[in-house]
Amino acid sequence: MGLFEGKKGLVFGIANDFSIAWAITQELAKDGAEMGFTHLPDKDPERPKNANKVRKLVDTIGAKFLVPCEITIDEQIDAVFDKAEQEFGKIDFVLHSIAFAPPEDLTGPVYASSRGGFKLAMEISVYSLIAMAGRAKRLLNPGGSILTLSYLGGERVIPGYNLMGLCKAALENSVGYLAHELGRECDVRVNALSAGPVKTISASGVGDFKKMLQLYETFSPLKRNISAAEVGKAAMFLLSDLASGITGETLHVDSGYHIMGGPPLEAAGE
Repeated sequence: MGLFEGKKGLVFGIANDFSIAWAITQELAKDGAEMGFTHLPDKDPERPKNANKVRKLVDTIGAKFLVPCEITIDEQIDAVFDKAEQEFGKIDFVLHSIAFAPPEDLTGPVYASSRGGFKLAMEISVYSLIAMAGRAKRLLNPGGSILTLSYLGGERVIPGYNLMGLCKAALENSVGYLAHELGRECDVRVNALSAGPVKTISASGVGDFKKMLQLYETFSPLKRNISAAEVGKAAMFLLSDLASGITGETLHVDSGYHIMGGPPLEAAGE
């Protein structure tokens, strides 16, 4: 019997088969989870590119539903949770894998971020988790779990990560406050998973991403990058009852890169 037999949940943030949310979904499905999914709304309903991309993936694991969600519109978020209530009644987990910053603000220095770009990045990357938590509260079973995805750039300065680093810092801080509130009120856990660099569509927007991959191979204790599957397994753990005593945490899945204060001696030429 799988860890998630009889468990039901919502997944926000799958864009394609490179998405970390998809890697997590596959692990959850293997262990028996039933899930509903969202996709970015399509501008042309006659040519639903976004919906079709996600549907091709989630249909293979028996998705219970797939609905559009523009995360900046409250009514659409409400509609997703209403749909979950109709299909499942109660749920056991929510996966939040959503982040965005306008390219012109993401690729430039932080001091050059536009006011509008900063607001939009924070709204989509941070407030979306808060909005989901408030709505999930009434549906989550006691012992349920909410998980979001972060990156080391929220804790340390990562050149090229820029504005998104500020968003991840705010996201991780919000995890702590939400964990405090939801834990006391409804016995729900809230955690973040900080993954090392994984080749995704969004990662391509980060400056010097290839150099990031090289640095992880050189600096991390395991001397390698992580895989999307490793992130998926760790996320499954945090969402499962195996992690029933863990909340308000940011778990790093990065081959140990985050513990290093300097390069290994061999990398320094000694």
